[in-house]
Amino acid sequence: MKLKKISALLMSAVLAVMMCGCSKSQTSSDTGSAPAVGESSAVSDTTSTPDAPAEGGFKVDGTKLLDAKGNEFVMRGVNHAHVWFRSQLDAALDGIAATGANCVRIVLADGDQWDRIPADELETVIQKCTDRKMIVIAEVHDGTGKNKQSFLDNAVDYWIEVKDVMNAHTDTVILNIANEWLGNRNVDSWKNGYTSAIPKLREAGIKNTIMVDSAGWGQYGEIVGKAGQEVFDSDPDKNTMFSVHMYGTAGKNEETITTNIKSATDKNLCMVVGEFGYNHSDGDVDEAFIMKYCVENSIGYIGWSWKGNGGGVEYLDVAKDWSGNTLSADWGEVLVNGENGIKKTAKICSVFE
Repeated sequence: MKLKKISALLMSAVLAVMMCGCSKSQTSSDTGSAPAVGESSAVSDTTSTPDAPAEGGFKVDGTKLLDAKGNEFVMRGVNHAHVWFRSQLDAALDGIAATGANCVRIVLADGDQWDRIPADELETVIQKCTDRKMIVIAEVHDGTGKNKQSFLDNAVDYWIEVKDVMNAHTDTVILNIANEWLGNRNVDSWKNGYTSAIPKLREAGIKNTIMVDSAGWGQYGEIVGKAGQEVFDSDPDKNTMFSVHMYGTAGKNEETITTNIKSATDKNLCMVVGEFGYNHSDGDVDEAFIMKYCVENSIGYIGWSWKGNGGGVEYLDVAKDWSGNTLSADWGEVLVNGENGIKKTAKICSVFE
């Protein structure tokens, strides 16, 4: 991607990719805007226990992600901004599960910008997702677009603090270290940051498959081709995968979309589209091709986001209500019911069978 796109991306990303519209000045509601920083509401601990999956956990094998039974797992899911809408967990998960999604990417916080999600709440969130037969991609959102190493370090510290919860669910949870850490496109900063972070997680005893977001607010997918192998090799477990987020910069046309994904897969590295929409303040998105390419090449995709977008990008809401009774016409219907949408292409992870 050309460097001249960066300024437009940075101007828009605070309103969109970092919660696609959440800002400290916004007020809380259940009608489309993100809550004020620090808002918290109780999460019920009443859950049922699903059948126990097979022992072991996810494992990266070249470009593929294998589940605990050794079967390929291709993500088809939706992002849910849990940290800002904690009281809506059950309704949102019911709605997402009804789409046929086999995974949900959950927005968490380590306390840098928003209320820290404690270990017991994380356990509850994971259990509620697995009750609904959805794999969890758990991510810390506080370092979105930040260039300081401290934000990545704090995310690592958070994961180490909750490692017992994470290790108890290696078969149903992927650890996405930090959402869109590194707003710039400095290859060395990205490489050095993650080759430091990943060994710390493993030394602490964390066993989950790790996911690493691309630099440039998640949209510089080509960085995986440039330095992803070194990041992968820094993992003593060799169990790290990568994610690119596709909005108006990374997802603008077929050539750009293909290049961003193939930067990883051509190097035999595992890549998913961890976020994407159908439009954005940095330009139009070719969501149809993203989904088509992912289906044809067994690449995972996770749409942004279920509900709660504000700041002018409310159009990125997949659902018009938390339970998903009505999907948005331009985005939700395409993502869920389209030709290459979730309902037609998602397969439940075999650990739940």
